[in-house]
Amino acid sequence: MKKTHKLTIKDFEKGSSNKELLQIIKEKNISIDKVNIKLFYEEELRLLQIELVKLQHWISKNKKRVVIIFEGRDAAGKGGTIRRFTEHLNPRSMRVVALDKPTEVERGQWYFRRYIRRLPNPGEIVFFDRSWYNRAVVEPVMGFCSDEQYQKFMSQVPEFEHMLYEEGTVIIKFWFSILKEEQLARFESRIATPLKRWKFSPVDQKGQQLWDKYTHYREQMFSKTHTSYSPWITVKANDKEIARLESIRYVLSQFEYEGKDKALTTLLPDPNIVMRYYRSSKKLN
Repeated sequence: MKKTHKLTIKDFEKGSSNKELLQIIKEKNISIDKVNIKLFYEEELRLLQIELVKLQHWISKNKKRVVIIFEGRDAAGKGGTIRRFTEHLNPRSMRVVALDKPTEVERGQWYFRRYIRRLPNPGEIVFFDRSWYNRAVVEPVMGFCSDEQYQKFMSQVPEFEHMLYEEGTVIIKFWFSILKEEQLARFESRIATPLKRWKFSPVDQKGQQLWDKYTHYREQMFSKTHTSYSPWITVKANDKEIARLESIRYVLSQFEYEGKDKALTTLLPDPNIVMRYYRSSKKLN
């Protein structure tokens, strides 16, 4: 049996490229499975981000309006995925919307008004880190809205999205799905990491306690707001990196932009990771 060694500073100094460093790792009989997975992820992400730049240019040139909604339980990976989407995009024709709780004035207005103000202009992509769907799941679970407000929202949202569709706005709605155990592990990681601790809140803690209630309202949301013109796209997100890659692929697959045929990686998402609601209704978390 070969003796296993550790990498040293000198090894890193000798390896002037990833290829040379991988050869040193191989010679030292060090398992490189995790390294290969990471390198694959980084390269795929780079190639997909190149395509996103092309897509943004096409959207801007053709004055398209695109809304991409990211929903899911707390710690499902929505924010991290949005960062990978937007990392190399031109901020002049792209925005990320992550609204705080409504003000006193906003609470007295029509619920959709504060979201309408942030919809894309022609040639723009807007990423919603949570959206008007707060009222479909989070608010009723946490008691932040009345049953009357909830029922009114559920009856109005399909019509609201149909109006946007008729006006030419493209809406992509993602639900990031994770297991209860995975959510707990991510919460514990947040608490243990000083740079991530700000992400954890009492609402997050309640998410574990009210897991089944979340599930009930999520199913109600899907059944009443999954439409042909604005379908729900579910993403299995226990593996953050795979979820990021496959959700980017899905968005790219929805447009016929210039230069798409020259992509250096597949733009078709894995149907076992990304799927429409009806295919995944019995598998979600």
